[in-house]
Amino acid sequence: MEKDIFCKIIDGEIPCHKLYEDDDVLAFLDISQVSKGHALVISKKHYDNFLTTPQEEMHKVMDVAQRIGQVEIKLLGARGVNILTNCYPASGQTVMHFHVHVIPRYDGNEGFILEMKSNEGELNLPALAKEIHNNLK
Repeated sequence: MEKDIFCKIIDGEIPCHKLYEDDDVLAFLDISQVSKGHALVISKKHYDNFLTTPQEEMHKVMDVAQRIGQVEIKLLGARGVNILTNCYPASGQTVMHFHVHVIPRYDGNEGFILEMKSNEGELNLPALAKEIHNNLK
């Protein structure tokens, strides 16, 4: 099985602009900057996405993502930050390796748009909530 691009970066086969590294986590600037400072934080162990990553590993990655977001607000003057991850291609995941995007926001109009539209009237929210709740047990 061929290594994904993040495994190649971890192994030093592909260079990156490193922000942080320890035994478990690597953070670097995304080569396709959505906004100044757009970073990727990845687990050095290979897991396909957030949903398949053990909690201990996921927490390590999220801790680094939080710290990078805090620094980017203080250092770069970002007025906000999006911290997000995509799970599976239907959500936009293109590299099947758990990673978190840290996207600084300066005026809210950078190259990334997140828009929430309500379809509440089309759904039976009580039934949906009950079904999800019952399956979390």
